[in-house]
Amino acid sequence: MTLRSTQIAEAFKWACVAELDAPKPGNVHVYAAGHHMTAEEFVRSAIAAAGPLTAPAAGVGERILGAVEATLSVVGANTNLGIILLCAPLAAAAEVANEDLRSALAQVLRGLSRDDADLAFRAIVRAAPAGLGHSARHDVFEPATASLLQAMIEAADRDSVARQYATNFADVFDLGLSNFDAMWNEADPKWATLATYLGFLAALPDSHIVRKLGIQSAAEVKRKAAILHASLRTSEDASQLLPDILTWDAALKADGINPGTSADLTVATLFAHRLLTILRTLRIGG
Repeated sequence: MTLRSTQIAEAFKWACVAELDAPKPGNVHVYAAGHHMTAEEFVRSAIAAAGPLTAPAAGVGERILGAVEATLSVVGANTNLGIILLCAPLAAAAEVANEDLRSALAQVLRGLSRDDADLAFRAIVRAAPAGLGHSARHDVFEPATASLLQAMIEAADRDSVARQYATNFADVFDLGLSNFDAMWNEADPKWATLATYLGFLAALPDSHIVRKLGIQSAAEVKRKAAILHASLRTSEDASQLLPDILTWDAALKADGINPGTSADLTVATLFAHRLLTILRTLRIGG
């Protein structure tokens, strides 16, 4: 049982908007802008990227480059490169999932080609993320010499987005969905989203912070996130934590600290959740 491209596109847009509804410390959300970006720009980016990202039968590299170019055409800035890199394989997998999204994803990742790498490299250079530099192997400024999966495996020890490709999205399916499902409440999903974000931030040094500010800054954010994540998971009324959350949010933004990779992983988790929910509904409906 597979999904139509329109269903996948709607799931992607839902994930992007739902992620913005949560007060994620240091990142852009509906409670506060940050890092010269607004929530409205991210919504526009999601709408623009959804079409290319979910184009029927498109390769993963084609989806990535098309979504990046569509985003740049409407907002003129890199708002969602990490989101696109993570969600493109998930979107491709949803087309062939036949009820098992994770197995389909493994199939998609194994099938990645050098052409996918070339297109993804072009997209990364076009987006020009903060901290992008040259590397000795699989340099995005040079023609690809290996598949996109091989290039991601090479970078997996220093980048959490690449790590997902190398591990069949283990952090998304095991850590992300576990945190999200534990606090999921359809009436007020933002706390589940926040728990997902803080869970990533508490477990993994944020790659975006490491690239820009170094491992010590990432470790300090990781330590504070673990404390807040524990408080959120045990709180009887999560809304009472909002003042502390927004205080830390303002402090991080004042210091130019943006846990962008944790936010990207959160969107991927919400996207996977939505795809799994749709597949489950279709299976039950027969």
